[in-house]
Amino acid sequence: MKHEPGIFEERDEEADAASIARARADIAAGRYHDHEVVAEWLKTWGKPGRLPFREWLAARNG
Repeated sequence: MKHEPGIFEERDEEADAASIARARADIAAGRYHDHEVVAEWLKTWGKPGRLPFREWLAARNG
């Protein structure tokens, strides 16, 4: 029996290239946050009052 690849097994080279290009453009434009900041926000998951990242960041930066 031949293996039929699932939807997550097939690569979409065009979509991958577009995603990488968007990521590089965001970084070049300064639209990123340090790992430490994102890790701090992730620690709020599953806790009461968790906020979406942008709201949490605004409250954190006062």
